[in-house]
Amino acid sequence: MKAQKGFTLIELMIVIAIIGILAAIAIPAYSKYQGRAKATAGLAEAKALTVNFEDLQNGGTTPTAALLNVTTASQNCTFTITGGTTGSIKCALVNAPAAISTGTITLNRTDTTGWTCTAANIGSDYMPKGCS
Repeated sequence: MKAQKGFTLIELMIVIAIIGILAAIAIPAYSKYQGRAKATAGLAEAKALTVNFEDLQNGGTTPTAALLNVTTASQNCTFTITGGTTGSIKCALVNAPAAISTGTITLNRTDTTGWTCTAANIGSDYMPKGCS
């Protein structure tokens, strides 16, 4: 009698089912990870501009994107800079996953409270730490 080699159809179907279950769990988790990473990267880019913003502000100059040597768009953000005593740095997320594709992160500055972070159109699952 010949020895059987290979897998049966049932064994292959079980392996495919297990892979499908793992994929159904992993894909949403990975999408959430991508969204959080993009929001955090946008916040980091905006926070990097605060030092130069403060330097210009303390020197009596109204900060602008040109004075901060920032292009209007980066890999993670499209920036809007507003100078003055209550200035702000706004990052509109670009190339973001669909869940946060219209998200914005805004760093607002006041003389009394310093810098505060607010986010719009970003769900709580994707919100970077330190932002509300």
